Amino acid sequence: MNLFSGVAYNLRGLWLGIKTPKLLVLGLIRFVVVISITIFFASLILLYHQEILSTIWTRPESPWILWLWHVLSWLLSSFLVGVAAVLSYLLSQILFAVIIMDYMSRITECIITGHEIKPKGMPILRQFVYLAKQEIPRATLPVMLALLLMVLGWLTPLGPVLAIVSSGIAIVFLAWDNTDLMPARQLDPFKKRFKFLLKTLPFHLGFGLLFLIPGLNILFLSFAPVGATLYYIDKREK
Repeated sequence: MNLFSGVAYNLRGLWLGIKTPKLLVLGLIRFVVVISITIFFASLILLYHQEILSTIWTRPESPWILWLWHVLSWLLSSFLVGVAAVLSYLLSQILFAVIIMDYMSRITECIITGHEIKPKGMPILRQFVYLAKQEIPRATLPVMLALLLMVLGWLTPLGPVLAIVSSGIAIVFLAWDNTDLMPARQLDPFKKRFKFLLKTLPFHLGFGLLFLIPGLNILFLSFAPVGATLYYIDKREK
């Protein structure tokens, strides 16, 4: 599986999700939730952007410097809106993805194989807690690492390189967040699942490339569990 296979599986998952009513409803719920939370946080930032900047730099009286203050004000607002979008995605992941993503993966598995492989000897409540524990570090740590690299890029001459690296890290782990649904549900050890990620980095990079398209990335993320499950089923059968 190479980079192009990753892109193809993501598109296959989107198409299957759109034409399957249950998957379409669940995907749209995720889409609406992320958009709603992002709009809420972005609206607060744009409403109070001058107050936010004033805490950093008091509005100058000189007209020669005032224009720079306005430019910095909107640059800061744009940055904060971007951070709000990332935090909104993380919040929606923690609150909703454990249920919705896993359910989308289960439905896809039943559609393709006709049945769902369930872990033996684990009650449903305990299984949910286990999956929730897996989701929090898997969704938050990679994105935080990417943001840290971006900030370091602004402060060092390696900015362009670190920006590319941070984007690559983010989309690889976002892709893995979806392909890891089935093995995590089947209680595979974390070490085994992480080795699987390292062995399939080109595929995960390709799967996550569509997450870089502004606007459409939220749509692809909403239906990504479908394509990721298709991939893992094919990988398991081979």
